[in-house]
Amino acid sequence: MDITWVIVFVIGLLAGAVIGYFLRQLQIERHIKGRQAEADRILEEARARVREIELKTRDQALSIRDEAEADVSRRRAELAKEDDRLQRRRASLDKRFEQIEKRDQILNKRQSAIDRRANELEKRHAETLVELERVSSMTQEEAKAQLLEEVEGEARADMVRVIRRIEEEAQVEGERKARELIADAIQRVASEHVAEVTVSVVSLPSDDMKGRIIGRNGRNIRAFEQAAGVDVVVDDTPEAVTISCFDPVRREVARRSMEKLVLDGRIHPAHIEKILNQVRDEVERVMVEEGERAAFEAGVPGLHHEIIKKLGRLKFRTSYGQNQLAHAIETAQLAGVIAAELGADTEASKAGGLLHDLGKAMDHEVEGTHAAIGADFSRRYRISPKVVNIIASHHREVEQESVEAVIVEAADAISGARPGARRESLEHYLKRIRALEEIANSFTGVSQSYALQAGREIRVIVVPEDIDDLDATRLARSVAKKIEEGMQYPGQIKVTVIRETRAVDYAK
Repeated sequence: MDITWVIVFVIGLLAGAVIGYFLRQLQIERHIKGRQAEADRILEEARARVREIELKTRDQALSIRDEAEADVSRRRAELAKEDDRLQRRRASLDKRFEQIEKRDQILNKRQSAIDRRANELEKRHAETLVELERVSSMTQEEAKAQLLEEVEGEARADMVRVIRRIEEEAQVEGERKARELIADAIQRVASEHVAEVTVSVVSLPSDDMKGRIIGRNGRNIRAFEQAAGVDVVVDDTPEAVTISCFDPVRREVARRSMEKLVLDGRIHPAHIEKILNQVRDEVERVMVEEGERAAFEAGVPGLHHEIIKKLGRLKFRTSYGQNQLAHAIETAQLAGVIAAELGADTEASKAGGLLHDLGKAMDHEVEGTHAAIGADFSRRYRISPKVVNIIASHHREVEQESVEAVIVEAADAISGARPGARRESLEHYLKRIRALEEIANSFTGVSQSYALQAGREIRVIVVPEDIDDLDATRLARSVAKKIEEGMQYPGQIKVTVIRETRAVDYAK
C-alpha cells in the first residue's frame, strides 16, 4: 500500500515536471515571439526614419545644387561684365600708348635740336674763353682764383666792419641802459655783509676751563658733541675752543650753549642736555624773528609761518662769506627797484627775490637742487605760480615764464657779483685764474693770454699771420662760450682778443 502511494507520488512528480517543462518552453517561445515582434517594429521604424532622412538629404542636396548653379550663373555674369570693362580699358590704354609714342617722337626731335644748340653754345663758350685767356694773359683757373680772392677779401672786410659796428652800438646802448638800472638799484639798496665761516670760536675765561669742558675721561665733551651734533676742537689756542659743523643752525646752537655753560660753570652731561634744549628753543625763536624781519625789510607780507621759519634759517647760512638772509633781502630790494623801473610786477619780483634761495635752508635734508627744493616747498604753502616759477628758474633749471623771473635772476647776479659782496679763498681764486688762461691757450693761433682784474677779464694775444680780423671776432665768441660751458663764476668775464701787426724795416 505504501509502495503504491510512493509510485503514484513519483509518477505525479514526473508528470508535474514534464508539464512544467512544457509550460516553460511555451512561455519562452511566447517571450521570443514578443521580442521578435518588438525587433521587427523597431527595424521597421528605423527603415522609415532612414527613408525620411534620405528624402530630406535629397531635398537639401537639390536645394544646394540649385543655389550653387544660381551663384555660378551670377559669377559668370559678373566675369563677363569685368571682361568687357577690361577690354574697354585695354583699348583705352592702347590709344594712350600710341599718343605717348607720338609725343616721344616729337620730344626726341626737339631734344636733338636742343643738343645741337647746346653743342653750338659750348663751342662758342670755349672760343670765348680762349679769346678771353688770350686777351687777359691768364688761364680760367687763375682768373677764377683771383676773382674769388678779391671777393673774399672784400666780403671779410665788410663783415668785420658790420659786425664791429653792430657790436659797438649794441654794447654802448646795452651798457648805458644796464648801468643806469644797476647803478640806481645799488645806490638805493645799501647793505653790508658780515663774513662767516663753517667754524665758531668760543672764548674762555681761562685755560683751566678747557679741562672742565673735556671732563673726566672726556665724558663732558663726548656728551656735548653727541647731543649737539658738532665737533668740539680743544687745541693749543689760548682761552678758546672751536666748534665745527656743516649745519650752521646746529653750529649756532652749540656756540650759544657752550657760552652759557662756560658762564654757568656747571658742566656735566645732564646740565649740557638741558642747556642745549633751552638754546634750541631760543634759536627757533630767533629764526622766526629774523624771517619776519627779512619779510618786513623786503616788503613781502602775508607769508606762511613755515616759510618764515625756513627763511630765518638763512640767517646762519653763508656762501663765499655772504650771509644768505642778507643776500635774499638785497636781491628782493634790487628786483623791486628794477621791476619798478621797467614797469613790471614789483610784488612778484620782491617775493621771488626774497624766496629764490629758500631751498638752501633745506638742501642738507632733501635731495635735489636748492632752486627745485625751494619751489616745491613754496608751492606747498600757497605761493603764487608766478613766484614759484621765479624760484625754480633763477638758475635756468626750468624755463622762465615771465619777465619778473629774468629780473630776479639779474638781481641775484648783481647781489652776488658786486664788489665786496663775496669773498673766496686764495686757492680757489688761483685755480679760477689758471683755468681761464688754460681755456684761452687751448685755441689754435693764440700766443699768450692773461687773466686780469681778479679774473673778471681775460686778454688773448693771437698770432697775426694765423688769425685775421674776422677770425679774431669769432675767437672771442668761442672763448667766451667755452668759459660759460666749463666754469662757474659770479658776474661776467670780459674776453678781449688782441691782434697786433708790426711792420719793421731798417735804414742803412
